[in-house]
Amino acid sequence: MTKYLISFPSGAMDIPDGGLQQVADAAHAVVQEAKEAGVWVFGGGIDESVPPVMVDAGGTVTPGTYPQTARIEGGYTVLELPGRDSALHWAAKIAAACRCAQEVRAFQDDPTS
Repeated sequence: MTKYLISFPSGAMDIPDGGLQQVADAAHAVVQEAKEAGVWVFGGGIDESVPPVMVDAGGTVTPGTYPQTARIEGGYTVLELPGRDSALHWAAKIAAACRCAQEVRAFQDDPTS
């Protein structure tokens, strides 16, 4: 089994006026379905009100982030699935619920994690 990251930036969502609750309900239904299927690992949205920080090996905390990741925001789901076709199937379900296309990436296999 491979863990897959399925994600989208928050600005990609196409939510009609007054439709936020409907989107939330649809997303929660997909989460529940993934849990019942036994493929759910983790999911959630980045809290964009909390600024990122960098922590070095000595514990020093510096405001900011890597330039390449300065725009990380949105929603993230990690599912453990038998293959890419299954990941694409679940990504389509999430895309329908969240009203936007999903990016799919596979984590490298690490038997100790």
